[in-house]
Amino acid sequence: MTTALFTHPDAERHITPPGHAEQVARQAAVLDALADLPLDRREAPRADEVEILRCHPQSYLDRIRGAIPDEGWQMLDADTHLSPGSLDAALRGAGGAVAAVDAVLAGEVANAFVAMRPPGHHAERETPMGFCIFGNAAIAAMRALDHHGLDRVAVLDFDVHHGNGTQALLWDERRAFFASSHQMPLYPGTGAAGERGAHGQMVNVPLRPGTDGAAGQAAWRDILARCRDFAPQLVIVSAGFDAHAADPLAQLNWDDDDFAAITRMICDMAADLSAPVVSCLEGGYDLDALGRSARAHVQVLLEAQE
Repeated sequence: MTTALFTHPDAERHITPPGHAEQVARQAAVLDALADLPLDRREAPRADEVEILRCHPQSYLDRIRGAIPDEGWQMLDADTHLSPGSLDAALRGAGGAVAAVDAVLAGEVANAFVAMRPPGHHAERETPMGFCIFGNAAIAAMRALDHHGLDRVAVLDFDVHHGNGTQALLWDERRAFFASSHQMPLYPGTGAAGERGAHGQMVNVPLRPGTDGAAGQAAWRDILARCRDFAPQLVIVSAGFDAHAADPLAQLNWDDDDFAAITRMICDMAADLSAPVVSCLEGGYDLDALGRSARAHVQVLLEAQE
């Protein structure tokens, strides 16, 4: 078995205004960096409506559909915009995550990386925000729990921004463990250590600006000890690469090797538990650092299945 790469050109049809950090060029930066790797390349399908409704109400989906402009942009908040191709891109982001879950649980591939945009971990139940439309990682987790009948799923988020949307969508779900490391203070302002979930199944580790990769790795060793106790049957990673020292939107000091090391720790834990791994692209806004870090992450996924 190998590592699957789920992606689709529709990711480039989600067009943000000039100067926006979450730009079309992010997609090319990731795919170019992965171009020569021996991946099982698959099309990210559009998510069926029922998959979106696992986490978002019909009224929200209808509102997003109704807000898609014929041209130009529709501003949902100061950071989050819709263009004519945004709905297709967002549906394929969620659909790619769902398809990746199906593929790893069917034993078709050992693990998977979903390279789509817009990202998803800030989208709350009825609120698009922070560049995000649908809660891709949470949707994937609920697919595994409710469709495949798993008892325990973990969502692990090392994006520099707290995954407030994933946390909110899974807050009451005792079958879902959620853990996040993130800079604090920083957008969106959530993710205090005391935010534990309705069933104590969440771990938040705020990091001070300037925190280096060694401290980040130490934080993830502690997080993964907690996750191991939960014994997930599937691990979903919200893979944001904006904790990189080169990233313009935050002030952590990680590098490519730190993302590789954290990914290796996650994969080692998952292997010990016989839990497959699905990784979904989140943030990362310096294009060179994004490409290098995504490659380092995916190379570890490839090594993990050998």
